[in-house]
Amino acid sequence: MINNLSREEVFRLLATSEKGLTEDEADKRLIEFGPNEIKEVRRAPLYKRFIAQFTHFLAILLWLAAGLCFLSEYIKPGEGLLSLGIAIVVVIFINAVFTFIQEYRTEKAVEALKKLLPFNVKVARAGEIREIRAENITPGDLIMLSEGDKVPADARVIESTGLTVNNAPLTGESESRPRSHETFNGEFLESPNIVFAGTHIISGSGRAVAFATGMATEFGKIAHLTGGVHERLSPLQKEIARVTKIVAVIALTTGLFFFTLGLFVGRSFWHNFIFAVGIIIANVPEGLLPTVTLSLAMGSQRMAKKKALIKNLTSVETLGSVTVICTDKTGTLTQNRMAVQKVWTLERQQSGGRGGVTPPLHLMTIAYLCNNATFDNDKYKGDPTEAAILKAARDAIGDIKAERIHQIPFDSERKKMSTVNDLEGRIFVFTKGALETVMPLCTQILSGDKVVAIHESSLPMTEDHKNSIMQAYHSMMDDGLRVIAFAYKPVGAIHELPLQLPDTDKIESNLIFAGLMGLEDPPRPEVPDAIMKCRDAGIKVIMITGDAGRTAVAIARQIGLVKNNPLVIEGHEINAMPDSVLREKLLSPEIIFARMTPVHKMRIVTVLEDEGERVAVTGDGVNDAPALKKANIGIAMGLSGTDVAKEAADMVLLDDNFASIVNAIEEGRSIFENIRKFITYIFAHLTPEAIPYILFSIFKIPLPLTVMQILAIDLGTETIPALALGIEPPETDIMKRPPRPRDSALIDRPLLFRSYIFLGLISTIGVLFVYFHVLFKGGWQWGMELSMEHPLTRQASTAVFLGIVILQIGNVFACRSSKDSIFKLGFFSNRLVIIGVAAEVMLSAFIIYHPFGNRIFGTAPLGLDVWLLLVPFSIALLLAEELRKWVSNKKV
Repeated sequence: MINNLSREEVFRLLATSEKGLTEDEADKRLIEFGPNEIKEVRRAPLYKRFIAQFTHFLAILLWLAAGLCFLSEYIKPGEGLLSLGIAIVVVIFINAVFTFIQEYRTEKAVEALKKLLPFNVKVARAGEIREIRAENITPGDLIMLSEGDKVPADARVIESTGLTVNNAPLTGESESRPRSHETFNGEFLESPNIVFAGTHIISGSGRAVAFATGMATEFGKIAHLTGGVHERLSPLQKEIARVTKIVAVIALTTGLFFFTLGLFVGRSFWHNFIFAVGIIIANVPEGLLPTVTLSLAMGSQRMAKKKALIKNLTSVETLGSVTVICTDKTGTLTQNRMAVQKVWTLERQQSGGRGGVTPPLHLMTIAYLCNNATFDNDKYKGDPTEAAILKAARDAIGDIKAERIHQIPFDSERKKMSTVNDLEGRIFVFTKGALETVMPLCTQILSGDKVVAIHESSLPMTEDHKNSIMQAYHSMMDDGLRVIAFAYKPVGAIHELPLQLPDTDKIESNLIFAGLMGLEDPPRPEVPDAIMKCRDAGIKVIMITGDAGRTAVAIARQIGLVKNNPLVIEGHEINAMPDSVLREKLLSPEIIFARMTPVHKMRIVTVLEDEGERVAVTGDGVNDAPALKKANIGIAMGLSGTDVAKEAADMVLLDDNFASIVNAIEEGRSIFENIRKFITYIFAHLTPEAIPYILFSIFKIPLPLTVMQILAIDLGTETIPALALGIEPPETDIMKRPPRPRDSALIDRPLLFRSYIFLGLISTIGVLFVYFHVLFKGGWQWGMELSMEHPLTRQASTAVFLGIVILQIGNVFACRSSKDSIFKLGFFSNRLVIIGVAAEVMLSAFIIYHPFGNRIFGTAPLGLDVWLLLVPFSIALLLAEELRKWVSNKKV
């Protein structure tokens, strides 16, 4: 087994070397072994997914109705029930095709979004470190591993420094496990020298040789055995599905009630049966769920263009209700362009421009060697803070050759890192980190500039020295600088250090304080406006940073996050603070959390959510993952974030910019409002479809609307205008409204009243007016029974069909905003609405005036007078809605 082979034997077995594979060899192996990807378990074939559209709740109701029609035609032919049965089957098929196409388009849109977030890996190719796509990893590739990476393939570790992994994706165990390069003779899956695909690097660094990729990995084998998992509907989709079922049950109950009532008043069984089927179809919004799903997918794509990548559709609906944003400082509120601006030592303090400084040489030696950033191909690579420190050191003293013997990696709890280096034959411990963690380890302070005397020129640390350090520290922080402290100590011999022990106290003890560096990371220019937007939108922004309090406050003032004296809580304070006190502190209008760890962040998010807040939280590190998962919306950094953070998050910022979060929230609010707009639009026509049927049942009037005409409206004339409402741009005041309440439903009583009662009844009045106008003009009188095939019946039902279409033209403009006047928005500002109106007018004209349309939909040509009669009603509906908006805005 590969786990019990030596380093050299691993290289021989996999035909690779310390320099990795050559490009030609890697290409050959990629062809031989295939891409390094887990093949998705084969989803249900398209034909099965299409067939499923015929077996849901609504479809079953319609199949039963169609079956009764065919049975009735067999028992009593000539009543027109055959054509009705065929019409119902057409409804089922068209609805199935429409839903299938919408779901397929949505699926493709989500797949396209996923491609925007590539999984890249660092490998050695012919001795050169390169970054490649994970799917191009092949057996024999030499992989570079560092904190936060997701392991791309099963690989044998050949070099490790404090390397630990989390195997939870593979084993379910959340505890991190150490990894080493030593041979191991035990169980393969328990081998400490193997890293498995899909697991995460928690700390440290190392190198490993890939020996299994794709479906040959342990992860791939499990994926193959496990099979597919059905995706769950989002809360929004569940709510719409629930509403659709409720409406269908109400329609069914209403149909049975009036069917019975019709029998009671003396109508024939068949006339009542036609009514019952019509009332069901008239009341059920067949295309609602797929239209909503597509709208969410389109919204996700618009967000991606604004640098906010939504990983699942559920997050879109949640974004619009966010009340608190817990944000990092570095890289999110600032530009993540670190540069050393000030340097302090006991002897002197120097400052320089953005191009770097010329500091004491001994401090730069520590800065150079206690550093994991690299300079490669004329670029500084690594953590931005470390890269800036390395640049300052290289500018000052050039490159240094020294062997790193050991490393104690940085983590958010320790807030420091240390290395043990062999420098020109002498062993040193070099340490850098936050001042409050480094200075307590120091017993001496450096005095003098000469690097050759680095181990000799030191003085005992006095209170005066500490006061001088703190004064310089506070001065730098007040300038908004991130301050890093540096220390060191000489070691007589390597065996004096406990390098094999987990306890690092002996290594990081009795240090010599060397000095401070102040790094500037200027705020992003667009952040102040975004902060103002949040304030207007009722969204509280809380900075949670690992930097010191004074630095955080200085930056917060620059971006307008705080105006007065904010409450600043540091990590050591929150440790001693019970949740009840923290809950009270969070009520402060201006609050900043400094020197925070991911554990603190997780606790803050938990308390906020317990108080009923809907929290968006940013994160980029491995340890941020729990808080990202806990938050209502977890937001990972696309540029600086680790793979672990990106996997845990609901949204990934492709530009790491706070302003993109605010833009995404604005888009989320807009999408939610747009869905309400087209639901209002769709529900508004159900009333003028249903009420004429009710009158038909009670008063023995001619059939006012055929099933095919209802179909033409629901899945024909209304489709494009409804989708047009789904892409309305955000309303001007949408970010000046408070977040919607947690318990607010998508479909609430005000929406139902506005659609069914207010807009629906106005439409019904216009529709009934032209219906009776056509009947009376044709000589009809009360009590006169007309067959469904009678020319006057066809003309009257055509008038109802046209009435609904024309009234819905006024309605689509009325629904473009629930608050803003259409005269403020502009009639032509949404081009798709205009296209939709033109399309429904042309389709209506075809159905009314073309012989084929007459035959299929049971219509008859109408005179110009009917069109002219309907136009004032459409205008009246629009003006009535304008009046309602005016009254509503006055109340506010």
